[in-house]
Amino acid sequence: MEEPVEISTPEVDWRFDRGFLESNWTCIWGRGCLGILDEPAEDLGQGCCSVGAEFGDQEEAMFISAMAAMLDPERFQHHDVAARDGIFSDEQRTNTRVHDGACIFLNRPDFAGGAGCALHLAALDADESPLDWKPSVCWQLPIRVDWEPLEEGRERATLRRWSRADWGDEGATMAWCCTEGDRAYVGDRPVVETLATELAAITGEEVFVELRRRLGR
Repeated sequence: MEEPVEISTPEVDWRFDRGFLESNWTCIWGRGCLGILDEPAEDLGQGCCSVGAEFGDQEEAMFISAMAAMLDPERFQHHDVAARDGIFSDEQRTNTRVHDGACIFLNRPDFAGGAGCALHLAALDADESPLDWKPSVCWQLPIRVDWEPLEEGRERATLRRWSRADWGDEGATMAWCCTEGDRAYVGDRPVVETLATELAAITGEEVFVELRRRLGR
């Protein structure tokens, strides 16, 4: 395994998975992604949306709920269900509702308003970043950050690729092909470039600029 890139700030010691950031991984949703069910299901076009998105906190949950109320039914296949039953899976508002086998925001392949995340599509329609419209877990995947407390209130953050094990018990049987194997490593540029917006949003611009420098970009 390659040595990680390490960058320290007054608050956080960052450790970066160099191999992943320099790899040619790319999202292959709609282009051969097998999904995360127990059997390969490329034809369903669900990608990693077969389960509801977990919210980071209640503030994020309420923000996504407000964004959902603004979505045009022509861009949101399950608009009527959301209006009737809400977007949450439970009263604690920890996850988005699963409807008909996938996240309520996932438009199916045959939907006239466009397949994929309704929030993502609406953000593009508004000429805004999908990062500002979607749950954080959705736009961060397949990036994962493990946080550890250090002395004097500081933290260590290890930024790496998501793995099968990160899905918990379900990961052992799912048709996961995202970051493991070679199916998704078909991009024409390294991850540090293709996911630059996401990386900068996670680490902050100053750390990301230094990360690019360390990687020779």
